[in-house]
Amino acid sequence: MDLLNTLVDKGLRRELPTREEALAVLATSDDELLDVVAAAGKVRRQWFGRRVKLNYLVNLKSGLCPEDCSYCSQRLGSKAEILKYTWLKPEEASRAAAAGVAGGAKRVCLVASGRGPTDRDVERVGRTIEAIKEGNEGIEVCACLGLLSDGQAEKLRDAGADAYNHNLNTSEATYGQITKTHTYADRVDTVQKAHAAGMSACSGLIAGMGESDEDLVDVVYSLRELDSDSVPVNFLIPFEGTPLAKEWNLTPQRCLRILAMVRFVCPDVEVRLAGGREVHLRSMQPLALHIVNSIFLGDYLTSEGQAGQVDLDMIADAGFEVEGAGTTTLPAHRADAAAAAAAATGGCGSGGGASLCGPGAGAGAEAGEAAGCGSACGGCSGHAPAAASAAPVQAEPGAVRSDLVAVRRRGAGTDIAPNA
Repeated sequence: MDLLNTLVDKGLRRELPTREEALAVLATSDDELLDVVAAAGKVRRQWFGRRVKLNYLVNLKSGLCPEDCSYCSQRLGSKAEILKYTWLKPEEASRAAAAGVAGGAKRVCLVASGRGPTDRDVERVGRTIEAIKEGNEGIEVCACLGLLSDGQAEKLRDAGADAYNHNLNTSEATYGQITKTHTYADRVDTVQKAHAAGMSACSGLIAGMGESDEDLVDVVYSLRELDSDSVPVNFLIPFEGTPLAKEWNLTPQRCLRILAMVRFVCPDVEVRLAGGREVHLRSMQPLALHIVNSIFLGDYLTSEGQAGQVDLDMIADAGFEVEGAGTTTLPAHRADAAAAAAAATGGCGSGGGASLCGPGAGAGAEAGEAAGCGSACGGCSGHAPAAASAAPVQAEPGAVRSDLVAVRRRGAGTDIAPNA
């Protein structure tokens, strides 16, 4: 297929595809699906080999958000029956993070609901970062706290944050239909603040909110323009009690085509399979590993994920390997550029490898989602299910699959251990 040969050649050269080529990937037929996955896999292996990076979410503060993001179970007025609690103490967050690290996670993503942090919140998160790094040498920490004010990115960087997550989520043209309490420009500004402070920028999208192919291509091109080091791809779970509760638009095949398009447009960045993968890809998750090079391990923000051991078995069975803490995630040309930028700003951002700050500083040189709801590294929209005890019910595209959605009832904020 000439289109796929062209996209592979461009991906190996880090050349941007045309918009028409990106749209053509989304328009391919199911008969061509394995060819699309194989082509994207060639680009993935060129820059990341067969490594899979594991990331672990710690929900520092859950629920009670003043923002109105339509996809989010923590939004203002949400009727979703989620856990609600105020800030975890640094030692509590550190213990939660340790569970993910024990499961093989290389990056810990600290997420808090809310429009954005106060300066006091930033100091609190800074102490949490220090506690996590003291107990877990070489671990990367990504903060995901919503919209940043001037100077806050630098404070997080100085506290040891390697990265900051803030997703664009959807195209600028449709953003106002999803959220009205802040703007697309607000999100772009926060990603730029994180980058300017020398942190690794993590920003991604949510697919399945009723957007068009053009919207998907628009947001991915914007992410490339922002030069995000990591791009989480979330698949909407229409959570009961939110305005998008009836938006069931995705099939496993559609999800794989979206991931492939992201890989072709962003060939040398960490593409992360994030929230909703268990619900929408289901038994086809191993195919996605041929496209992405990063996943979340265990639970999400307000819902349960697939059991951690199941993820580890899936990675091994598909012929991939978990990326070690001493390995730099990003290709050398990106990691070197990120390290130079961090050094120029006096920062800790690692751009994809071992942390440059905290324990093990100097040993090497990079997780994330949504603001408004604090911005979930993989999350508010990514309501992944608990492992089903019965065979899943087959449904037509667009049919409600409420049987797949399980509210998170374990992990940080509870007395029950997380499942990593």
